[in-house]
This record gives sequence, structure tokens and C-alpha cells, in this order.
Amino acid sequence: MTDKEKRRDLIEWIMVFVIAIGAAVILNGFIVVNARIPSASMENTIMIGDRVFGNRLIYNKEDPMRGDIVIFKFPDDESQLFIKRIIGLPGDTVVIKDGKVYLNDDETALDESSYINGEPYGDFGPFEVPENAYFVMGDNRNNSYDARYWNNTFVYRDKILGKAFVRYFPNPSFIK
Repeated sequence: MTDKEKRRDLIEWIMVFVIAIGAAVILNGFIVVNARIPSASMENTIMIGDRVFGNRLIYNKEDPMRGDIVIFKFPDDESQLFIKRIIGLPGDTVVIKDGKVYLNDDETALDESSYINGEPYGDFGPFEVPENAYFVMGDNRNNSYDARYWNNTFVYRDKILGKAFVRYFPNPSFIK
């Protein structure tokens, strides 16, 4: 192999790396948000150490909905990313009695049996969710540092980075 061929091969390899890095930056900055789960607050839906992708584009076309699992900038320290489930929508009043969530003075508790881990306890609220904001909680209610405890209780829409949709490590699966 001549020096000219070696240089051409080296340039081709450099171009492959530059394109790969560029694609990763574009994907992570504009299309997906990548998150690692550091705590048990979302168990059994998402486990400690799981890695998930969130869709950054979905809320360009639709509003976040109750039950969505969102990745967002933590209201008390925006340098941290958190992941929780939306419970209260803009305009809602959220009250928690004996661990059960009640919305807007409804006497029937929100049905969370499909995702709650354990039997939640505690009384909190009322929390009146402002416009363009959301009230979020972890699925593992008795072991979740969530909106019930924060100084800045609500997650504003512009701080939501994406909707979690897939766990890619260690056991790939879609998130419900």
C-alpha cells in the first residue's frame, strides 16, 4: 500500500467517525433524549440502571397527557434530568388521601393499579396545577422524590424534554 493509499484510507476513517459523531449529536439534541435511571422511583415500570430513550418531537404535535412518562429538567435544579409520570394536567386540583390520588374534587380515586408499585400511603395537597404546568409522581410512590416534596412543585411544559418510549438497556422493551 502506497503512502497516498494510506492517507486516503485514514481520511475515509476520519470521515466515518465525523459523520457518526454528527449523527449522534443531531439525534440526541433534536430527536431523542437519552436517560439513565439512577433511583427506584419508577419501579416496577422502569428499574434502577435502565437506559431509556424519550421522543423529543412528540409534544410538538400533541399535549402531554395524564399517564405519560416524561423526561424533564428537575424544577429545583435544571442541571438534573428526572423521569416521572404525569398525574395532574394544567387546571387540575390534585389531592392525595391515604396514598390515593383524587382529581378536581372527584370522590373516586384515580385508577393507577396498572403501574403503582406497592400500596401507597400519605396525605398531600391540594395542589392546583397552573397553566402550562404538570404535576408528576413516581410509580414507586413510597420511594419517590417527586412533586409532592419539591420546592418548585410543578414541571412546566417548556422543561419537558420528551416522552419516554423505549428501554434499550438492559432488557429492550417499549415503556407503557
